Formats: sequence, C-alpha cells, structure tokens
Amino acid sequence: MKTALRLGAKGAKYASLLIAAVVCVGPLTVVLFASLKTKQEYAASGPLDPPTNWFNFANFATAFTNGQMLQGFVNTAIILAISLTGAIFVGTLAAYALDRFNFAGRKLVYGAFLLASLIPSVLMQVATFHIIYRLGLFNTRGAAILLFMGTDVISIYIFLQFMASIPVSLDEAAMIDGASRWTIYWRIILPLLRPAIATAVIIKGIAIYNEFYIPFLYMPARDLGVISTSLYRFKGPYGAQWEVIAAGTIVVIVPTLVLFLFLQRHIYRGLVAGAVK
Repeated sequence: MKTALRLGAKGAKYASLLIAAVVCVGPLTVVLFASLKTKQEYAASGPLDPPTNWFNFANFATAFTNGQMLQGFVNTAIILAISLTGAIFVGTLAAYALDRFNFAGRKLVYGAFLLASLIPSVLMQVATFHIIYRLGLFNTRGAAILLFMGTDVISIYIFLQFMASIPVSLDEAAMIDGASRWTIYWRIILPLLRPAIATAVIIKGIAIYNEFYIPFLYMPARDLGVISTSLYRFKGPYGAQWEVIAAGTIVVIVPTLVLFLFLQRHIYRGLVAGAVK
C-alpha cells in the first residue's frame, strides 16, 4: 500500500512538472514558429504547425530595420542603467532608515508603503501625468527614469528582510571608532546588502525591460522608443504583422531568458537570505 502511494505521489509530481513545462514552453514555441513563417504561410497554417523553412530570418531583419529595435535597445539600456542605480540607492537608504532609526511615525511609514503596494498604479496616472508634464519631462527619457527610479516597495521589503540579519553591533562598533551614519551605510551596510541588491536589480531590471505602458504614454516620440514599444509599430489600423511581431518578441525574450538562466540561483538566494539568517 505504501509503495503504491509512493509511486502515485512520484507520478503526480512528474505529471505536474510536465504540465508546468508545457504551459511555459507552449507559448514560446508558438511564437518561435510564427517568427519563421511568411505572411501567407502564417495566415494559412495553425499556431502549432512548424514552418516550412527553418532558416527564414526575413522577419527578424524587418523587425530590426522598420521597428528600429537597435535604437530601442539603446534607449532601454540608458533607462535601465540610470533607473536601477537610483532605485537601489533610494531603496537601500530607505530600508536603512526604517531598520536602524526609531522615529515618530515609523509605523505610519510602513503602513504607507503597504498601502502604496495595494493601490493599482493606473488609478494614479492622471496625477502622475500632470506632475511629469509640469516638470517638463514629457516626451523625454527623464519621465521613464523618474518613474522607474521611484521608491520600489518590493525592493524595500527585500532590503529590510536582509538588513534584519545584520547585527546592530556593527553600527555601534563603527560609531565608537568615530564613523558617521553615512560612513556606516556606505562602508558597512551597503556591501553586506549585495545579495539583496543583486536580487532587486534582477527583478526590477526585468520589470523595466518588459514595461510597455510607461514608455508608451510618456515617450511617444519615435526616436525615444524602447524595445517594448518598438514592437507596437507593426500594429496598424488595418491589421497586424504578427509574424514580424513574433520575430521581434523572440529578440526581446532572448536577453532576459539568458540572464535569468545564469542568475536564477542568485534570485532565489537573495529572496530567502534575509528570512533564514
């Protein structure tokens, strides 16, 4: 009886893994097949029908030239670099202040961060757009950089969770030696937060890389397009070039997929490091 139950549990485990793999790989397979088909072949075939020519890369060339995806990669890289640097700086400073200082309204700040994470961002877009426009940042990279660089609640909680494992005695010993609060943060706290910073950079970096709404709304100029909005150029009033969009999607997916495969261990370790120490 126990052997049968053990075999059943093992079979259910592998079956669930197989289903999860199909759910994840299935859409990617459909997109890959579509990217290698011509317009006529795409219209006449099913989504799971393989292409007749596996070396048809014309759609990829069209996506790069007409969609200006190279310019989109450049704009995305600039926004990513500045936004991540500012977000990590702001997030670690906020987490350091919340964890190490006792001040009036500390619980209120915690509650405000929690409340901000519960409110859908789309509800605040009217006020946000008005602020960006008044600052003169509309239709500039600065709009996306400022919005992405804003306080990230999830990153702050990751930093707070990890910072709880750093002994306060390190701060006290440094203060006895004459170190200021800024020196403690810069020379002690920040280096020890590297695993949490790596996790936050990967999570927020992928989110910025895949973001469509903010660049589309605040940077409508053609030369300011990022990789997500570059694909939208192939959607017109009389239809969409889905085979070209599929090719562009593959190009967009590859960097994030490679990055995740190489850094997935750091993501998992950073997420649980503060909880187990």
